Amino acid sequence: MGKALDGVRILDFTHVQSGPTCTQLLAWFGADVIKVERSGEGDITRGQLRDIPDVDSLYFTMLNHNKRSVTLDTKSEQGKRVLEKLVKHCDVLVENFAPGALDRMGFTWERIQELNPRMIVASVKGFGPGPYEDCKVYENVAQCAGGSASTTGFDDGPPLVTGAQIGDSGTGLHLALGIVAALYQRKTTGRGQKVLAAMQDGVLNLCRVKLRDQQRLARTHVMKEYPQYPGKFGSAVPRAGNASGGGQPGIIVKCKGWETDPNSYLYFIAQAPVWKAICNVIGKEAWITDPNFATPDARLPRLKEVFAAVEHWTLTKTKFEAMELLNQHDIPCGPILSMEELAAEPSLRATGTVVEVDHPTRGKYLSVGNPIKMSDSPTEVRRSPLLGEHTDEVLAELGLGQSEIHALRAQRVI
Repeated sequence: MGKALDGVRILDFTHVQSGPTCTQLLAWFGADVIKVERSGEGDITRGQLRDIPDVDSLYFTMLNHNKRSVTLDTKSEQGKRVLEKLVKHCDVLVENFAPGALDRMGFTWERIQELNPRMIVASVKGFGPGPYEDCKVYENVAQCAGGSASTTGFDDGPPLVTGAQIGDSGTGLHLALGIVAALYQRKTTGRGQKVLAAMQDGVLNLCRVKLRDQQRLARTHVMKEYPQYPGKFGSAVPRAGNASGGGQPGIIVKCKGWETDPNSYLYFIAQAPVWKAICNVIGKEAWITDPNFATPDARLPRLKEVFAAVEHWTLTKTKFEAMELLNQHDIPCGPILSMEELAAEPSLRATGTVVEVDHPTRGKYLSVGNPIKMSDSPTEVRRSPLLGEHTDEVLAELGLGQSEIHALRAQRVI
């Protein structure tokens, strides 16, 4: 069976996480991703956070599946000529260099268009055009600049970053969508174009409900579903702890065994349509008709009392027992699953969301598979490439003969 992006060639000039997330996703969909790396060094994450000496780190291997690796000295004249051939050969160039790096290499947008008018140039940057566009950005910086940190945590504590890589991986996912859209538009126009995904923009897009709340707060000066209610609100959206981001009140409650298990918790949502069922399950049948609890508006000032009663019930159940019982009544909830539990979950292995990969130097390891499932484009997760593993193969595809390849290697261009 074919793949969705069969025939698409990606020139991958990315490193670390945001760009490799994008190009790995395209590779999973069938694109031929040619990762260009520096000779002898490669992507910096090959050596970062190593758990096995002299072996590519999990940081690298889990972000570079299904790719081919080429080493190339792009500062040399011979290297630039090879790069020109690659630009002519490929459909998309993806980069997450510091601002201006591609221009300094001599590959401006205008030069790339001369070489290949159909080339799509896709970039991850920290900020879009504006006062900060030349600033260097990493994951946590993006979370702070995009609105996530200011709205994460508890109201009486400092801003917090989330463990989810919404700055790096989140922006890579946004960029992948932009590339696919540009490839589709090229079918009509015949032209390439520039695609930009700024990390600040990507984080803000994922925080859109907080921008929604900022505008609501400006008009009403209060938000009833926030735990601060009925207290005083400031002018900016506050941190809401574990309260739900939607209109339905939610919170994390303790479950049986929480004293020794740091993840023995459950997320519980007090959804209005199932209020009667909630009361029956937790043994508070009187609340069904009690005017202090019978309606959503009546419950809002008393949510602490409501959730205390829920937690009194969940403390008698494990998180899995509580989830099973609550779901019998369509009460929305979810266990707090640790990475250890997720790694061992059979259903995630069965769907390919968690995969076991065999590597020639690392051996077997677990990785996240393609989160997007397509019926006519199944994903086969292949191991990440060794540094320069496919250099000769790719250069031969560009039309270079063996003598030319040997000469480039002798000159340390590859």
